[in-house]
Amino acid sequence: MPFTVEPTAIPDLVVIAAQRFADERGFFMEVLRTDAFGSLGLPTAFEQVNHSRSSRGVTRGLHFQWDPPQGKLMRVLAGRAYLVAVDIRPGSPTLGRSWGRELAAAESVLVWAPASFARGFQALEDGTEIEYFCTGTYDPRHESGIRWDDPAIGLEWPIRSGALLSPKDAAAQTLAEWLARPEAERFRYRA
Repeated sequence: MPFTVEPTAIPDLVVIAAQRFADERGFFMEVLRTDAFGSLGLPTAFEQVNHSRSSRGVTRGLHFQWDPPQGKLMRVLAGRAYLVAVDIRPGSPTLGRSWGRELAAAESVLVWAPASFARGFQALEDGTEIEYFCTGTYDPRHESGIRWDDPAIGLEWPIRSGALLSPKDAAAQTLAEWLARPEAERFRYRA
């Protein structure tokens, strides 16, 4: 099997290790394979692939979209980044719980976060590149975000002072404000 799945403390959020074949020429690895992903219970249909490049300290997120629901499979292509995900499912036993992990391009690791999670990252080096495969196409009318520093979530970002945010991310709502919106019910947890 070219992939192994490492569960996290938050159900449905997983870390995927891809098998890497390296020699003196470089390396080869499969990033996505529908038969293997399907057998592991992972999504196999992705509609959009995004690629970003960021300077050290750039913090993107915490983003999510409810229509169409947009799950994300993320990986670091260059540099190092701190990837994060937060459970935003009303009624979930892990509601508001966050997960974060530093990943480097040299690792063969991907992170799968379903649509009902807010996701983001912080670049830890200049020239950090992130690629994310999305299960739905972007629609600005149905996307939103949670504040990167919402104290109710308590994410421990590596870079707090001097984090660089877009105006939209700097003005994002808190988790409590999101949960008060009717759209939040689209992500209601179902055991």
